[in-house]
Amino acid sequence: MTTTVPGIPAARGAPGTLGPAELLHRMRARSSSAEDSPITHVERVGARAGRTVPWPSWVPGALREAYGFEPWEHQAAAATLAHEGRHVVLATGTASGKSLAYQMPALSRLLGDDRATVLYLSPTKALAADQLRALVRLGLDGVRPATYDGDTPREEREWIRQHSRFVLTNPDMLHHALLPGHARWGTFLRRLAYVVIDECHSYRGVFGSHVAHVLRRLRRLAERYGGTPTFVLASATSGDPADAATRLTGLPVTAVTEDASPRGAVTFALWEPPLLPPEEPELPPTRRSALSETADLLTDAVVAGTRTLAFVRSRRGAEVVATMTRRSLDEAVPGLGERVAAYRAGYLKEDRRALERALMSGDLLALASTNALELGVDLVGLDAVLICGYPGTRASLWQQAGRAGRAGGEALAVLVARDDPLDTYLVHHPEALFGRPVEATVLDPANPYVLGPQLCCAAAESPLRPSDLPLFGGTAAQAAIDGLTRSGALRKRPSGWYWTHQGRPEVDLRGTGGAPVAVVESATGRLLGTVDQGSSHAMLHPGAVHLHQGTSYVVDDLDLDEAVALVHAAEPDWSTHARDVTDLSVVSVREYVDAGPVGLFLGEVDVTNQVVSYQRRRIGSGEVIDTRPLDLPVRELRTVAVWFTISPGALLAAGVEPADVPGALHAAEHAGIGLLPLIATCDRWDIGGLSTANHMDTQAPTVFVYDGHPGGAGFAERAYGTATGWLRATREAIASCVCDTGCPSCVQSPKCGNGNNPLHKAKAVAVLDAVLAALP
Repeated sequence: MTTTVPGIPAARGAPGTLGPAELLHRMRARSSSAEDSPITHVERVGARAGRTVPWPSWVPGALREAYGFEPWEHQAAAATLAHEGRHVVLATGTASGKSLAYQMPALSRLLGDDRATVLYLSPTKALAADQLRALVRLGLDGVRPATYDGDTPREEREWIRQHSRFVLTNPDMLHHALLPGHARWGTFLRRLAYVVIDECHSYRGVFGSHVAHVLRRLRRLAERYGGTPTFVLASATSGDPADAATRLTGLPVTAVTEDASPRGAVTFALWEPPLLPPEEPELPPTRRSALSETADLLTDAVVAGTRTLAFVRSRRGAEVVATMTRRSLDEAVPGLGERVAAYRAGYLKEDRRALERALMSGDLLALASTNALELGVDLVGLDAVLICGYPGTRASLWQQAGRAGRAGGEALAVLVARDDPLDTYLVHHPEALFGRPVEATVLDPANPYVLGPQLCCAAAESPLRPSDLPLFGGTAAQAAIDGLTRSGALRKRPSGWYWTHQGRPEVDLRGTGGAPVAVVESATGRLLGTVDQGSSHAMLHPGAVHLHQGTSYVVDDLDLDEAVALVHAAEPDWSTHARDVTDLSVVSVREYVDAGPVGLFLGEVDVTNQVVSYQRRRIGSGEVIDTRPLDLPVRELRTVAVWFTISPGALLAAGVEPADVPGALHAAEHAGIGLLPLIATCDRWDIGGLSTANHMDTQAPTVFVYDGHPGGAGFAERAYGTATGWLRATREAIASCVCDTGCPSCVQSPKCGNGNNPLHKAKAVAVLDAVLAALP
């Protein structure tokens, strides 16, 4: 049975599929000579045979028969630990069969105890839907698996509460619905045998810190009802999975990391788009955009009949790549473009599921997707993955690359570098990607901006008792409760602390700043999709161009109170780029290093930011048409920052004249932000920065880099702890860039509110040399 999607024709014959080597050769043929090749490195990861073991004796025969094959060694090892009641995290590669490792003990328990229940948590709805399909295919009597999320119809929710024994949901639904309504879930919680946390490496930063407390709230309520579940976690390979899982759950967790699954060979190419000649002789050359390059490579792959997934960093980028690819394909083979689509969060549930089915069935040959398809969804039969821009962590890079070759065949992965300091650094330093362990997951449950609201949620669910405090952090929890009591949010009684308000606390797990903004077509009232609050000022301001499913719209009005943006369809020949202003003041210093003329600091800061205008730029040339003012509210943020100061005398000694100081510090700031994801599990959009020739609080030339989330997310601490390595990589990225005066590959930033002015590339190197010479 084939699946049809509106606007997508049924599968047709396509040219014969090429293997990875042949496809890479065809892609390379775009350049005129080997010297001009955009490929900077090719890594070949060899195939690996699998190691199976007999089924553990405790697995029921019915379950063995349902699977029909023997487990891999790591699956049986993790499953046996969980069966013995030990909390376990399985951290192995993509397509290594982590699902079986938690299904084995969970389903065995459900088949052996008709009263037991299992709760499964995933970071995305798509992954939960995929897991449900896998469970249903097993055909086991009495398990009654069901997804319980925001897309579940109201009339089905009561049946799930009463009858389902394997509930698949996500942390958001657990936080907003299951825990606040725990009285209705009392029987389920009392019988809870296992809690499965899938793709747990994705719980990092502020989101991970919130989820850590949601899990502690779950543990507390389950215990109140008499449940003592075993936690089973699945993760991509990570730097320290046992420690990360322990911090996430608050429980001692054992890690299984030896991957015994078979793997097909992978050809992994690093691809740097070519330089374009400058439009004016005095301007620096720029590189061809990674979006254009990815669209061309995706076109080649589809023409070759290669089923391909292109990962693109942003929603807008995914739409652009899909649109450009469809246009190119239709010029080559009319109608072939209809076999390519975009996929991203913000689409309606029905559209997302239809696209997934169409790719798996072959009706679609390619998708341009955000990281919404990075996690777990079993897209079998893909031959190639294109990664448009480094995804921020090596863990995500290998997750995305692992989407191809899932049937055990050979696969091709291509990382297409953006014109960005980190991407440029990585394609010329392959040792930073290959043969190195992936990063440790960064999360901070003690963040007061996370801990306080989560304690309010816990108190609203059931009064907090003194015996609960160790669960939520001990001393830090007591300090937070004392503050909440003084403010009136909690009231102390002999039996504990009570939530004082009628409504529930409003807590946003993902740190997006509130409810998502609905994008609505003015003429029809049709809901096109949503954009998170944090991005709405820059993406949905009046006059902004917004892309959806290949169609462009212009924003007529942004109502922040109602969280609605009204748009109309249009095809302008310009794009829009928001500009903002930022101020920062130091609140306190936690730690510092006194290195003579250089100081390195970690502390709390207050940041104010306002989007004040936007530029309209001509599509194609990038020419600025005009700058238009905006009247949007100021946003305030108290967060954690790392900063360094350097004395004016040291700058002069390094050859940095006073007139060059602002540009030198600004360039160093941009490059430092760009390179921070190399050492912390963050994205450059998770962090911000400010540089000044004389900051009012430090009384010295200063460069700040701060976490873009209230209370911090752990990134600044990571930068402070590895400052020498971070700044050395920053210095090398700037110095090794081939441009003369600075470009997006080294010191220009796509998010700069000052239009990348002033910048001084050479003097930024001199500043960093002076800082590194002074730091211990």
